[in-house]
Amino acid sequence: MFVEREASVGEPTSQERRNIQQNDKRILGNVVQCDGARATISAHAEDAEGTVTGLWTVGRMISINLGSTRTVGLVYAIGKSDRAWNPDGQNLIEVSVELVGEVRDGVEPGAKPVFDRGITTYPHIGAIAHRIRTRDLQAVYDLAGRYSVTIGTLSQDESIAANIAIDDTLARHFAIVGTTGVGKSTAVSLLLRKTIASRPDLRVLILDPHNEFAASLPEYCVKVDSKTLDLPFWMFRLEEFAEVLFRGRETVPEEVDVLRDLIPAAKNLYRNPSSGTYIRRGSDALTADTPVPYRIADLIKQIDERMGMLEAKNDRPTLKSLKTRIESAAADPRYRFMFNSRLIEDTIHETIGNIFRVPNHGRPVTCFEMAGMPSEVVNSVCSVLARLAFDLALWSEGRLKLLLLCEEAHRYMPADPRLGFAPTRHALSRIAKEGRKYGCYLGVVTQRPGELDPTILSQCSTFFAMRLANEQDQAIIRSAIADSSASTLAFLSSMGQREAIAFGEGVATTMRLKFEKLPQEFIPGTAKGEQIEPSVDGNDVDLAMIVERLRNVPKPQQSMAFAETVDSSRQAGDPDYKKPANSPRVQPDDDFDTRYGLKPSTFGMRQLND
Repeated sequence: MFVEREASVGEPTSQERRNIQQNDKRILGNVVQCDGARATISAHAEDAEGTVTGLWTVGRMISINLGSTRTVGLVYAIGKSDRAWNPDGQNLIEVSVELVGEVRDGVEPGAKPVFDRGITTYPHIGAIAHRIRTRDLQAVYDLAGRYSVTIGTLSQDESIAANIAIDDTLARHFAIVGTTGVGKSTAVSLLLRKTIASRPDLRVLILDPHNEFAASLPEYCVKVDSKTLDLPFWMFRLEEFAEVLFRGRETVPEEVDVLRDLIPAAKNLYRNPSSGTYIRRGSDALTADTPVPYRIADLIKQIDERMGMLEAKNDRPTLKSLKTRIESAAADPRYRFMFNSRLIEDTIHETIGNIFRVPNHGRPVTCFEMAGMPSEVVNSVCSVLARLAFDLALWSEGRLKLLLLCEEAHRYMPADPRLGFAPTRHALSRIAKEGRKYGCYLGVVTQRPGELDPTILSQCSTFFAMRLANEQDQAIIRSAIADSSASTLAFLSSMGQREAIAFGEGVATTMRLKFEKLPQEFIPGTAKGEQIEPSVDGNDVDLAMIVERLRNVPKPQQSMAFAETVDSSRQAGDPDYKKPANSPRVQPDDDFDTRYGLKPSTFGMRQLND
């Protein structure tokens, strides 16, 4: 091990005293060059007995003795000036060190050493470089009394815990970046568990595009997907509603203008059925963005009435196209979470309470699974949820603390402003810029930081950078680090599994750590613990079930006559076939009427008499 253990935290032992006169095995070399930010140390690759040792290793911390202070440096390069190896004698090497800060002993005897970032006294030529003491290494990463949680151990010394200041990490937002397969999701699960244990008042909403976190947080999490989500269409703002209607394609301005005029009228009809289409003006006026219930039937009725007007002759193609879009979206079974018949009533308090866990009933985490949701509506839903999260924290006056965790954040916060959905970007940017004032925090998880909106990334004050292979992504992370430990990021492309470099407000100084290992059942993606054997011939694949999920519609009930015809044909082909008991003659009902809030007799066919 590179760092020697010490017997106590009191006075240094004889092995730790830096007496130049004694034969100290801790001495590694001497400073031969220093430019203010970096230093070069002259040393030998072998020890006194001529054995090649691993005392000099890239990524390790060392200390330079300056008497009353000890300068801490990070080894980032090692080499021989002549590029030749002498097997018969000692080999002189040059070690490049980045200066991180300095350690001072406490004023009182036995007090802990104190670490300060920055350098007040620079190493002189000939200064002795030592292996760093355990106490000094602990002082480098000491959080100075800030409330902390342990998330792993130092990569340099596994006996020293890697701690982060959890309050600063949350309040100033954080980002976890790393390529696929390096343990990014496992790190997220670990951080969530540590955060919930230390902050039981915190609510967490996870935007999960891969449906993997719910099973890894079974005791804390409530799963919400397209089947269990209730998000009424009237809670969508105009831009968000138009995104749903146009299925992610470019909107038609004329149709959006019609919606802007008619949605307030439909809302007014719901609130005052006898008032007609009169729209109030003034402080109590309704707009297309006001989260007030209305009926799709009333909106279509307004479109029909406008098409019937003589002066709207030229607008009829636009109105007809808009009506078709609305009817198509409302009848689409994939959009049940928006247009379900029971969502016409004012259920906003139930919707917000279920999504944001108010009250939480011992489960403060909501995992919003997006894998089964239509891709063209994901942007709108994320925009609504992000906007509600900020508004809820704002109007609760700080009583409600919320963390919005965005997995694969580059999907809905892309760097290119022409891509993605503008309202989603604006809602998340608002949380990033103003959320910490009101207790709304943002967690960003991405494998491509180069494709993420730089405004969002710049607002994250704590970073956990795992292995990154792409040069552009590495450059983004290098531009985000603000202290003198930029050389640490040179290891981004070669770090091991579960390893990360943490820097920013949540840590004392840039720290290379290894996350704790979670039990297998708590690792996202493998929480079920089931190893599914691949199908060889395809006989064990339930194709009918797959097709049923693709269609996502209930099977229609058959009429009596049709059932009898099928029974007769089956009976003719199969002598052992038994005819089922008679069932009522029912033809499929169209739930268009109930979805739109109309009377049951308006649409659809009813049950027939025998």
